[in-house]
Amino acid sequence: MYAAVFPGLGQIYNRKYWKVPIVYAGFGALGYSVAFNSSHFNKFMTAYRDFTDKNPATRSYIKILSSIMDPSEYDPVLFPASYNTTSEEWAKQQLENGITYYRRYRDLSYIGIAAWYLFTILDANVDASLYDYNIGPDLRASLAPLSVTSTGMSPGITFTIVKNF
Repeated sequence: MYAAVFPGLGQIYNRKYWKVPIVYAGFGALGYSVAFNSSHFNKFMTAYRDFTDKNPATRSYIKILSSIMDPSEYDPVLFPASYNTTSEEWAKQQLENGITYYRRYRDLSYIGIAAWYLFTILDANVDASLYDYNIGPDLRASLAPLSVTSTGMSPGITFTIVKNF
């Protein structure tokens, strides 16, 4: 129950101190993934809005698309004489692809945080359940014949597994 209240507290309660940095490293990595994908999603979303609004003052899309193609080939607002309609559609599609990509991985990162949280609770619960589990030297399994039977044409042997506690 401690792990559900505060992540890592269940591991501390079970005296598995070495697991606490792993718990927080997982949350840190997933938190970084959310921040990274959210910032890129916002950049692509702003660039797409600027590209489609036909306002020459808004040009955030040039930062994203200039490394791929010259703005004079795809921008009908800034370069109405030299732009190509096919290039304009391609640039618009690239911005939409970026939005879809970063939204998907941002959402998967949020799902990953929830899954990691549940995993840490499950880990603490299993450790607490197995805390008093005894594995002594008298725990063994052996294979012994139970009976030998003969029925009709084919004889058979039945085996059983005997566990001693």
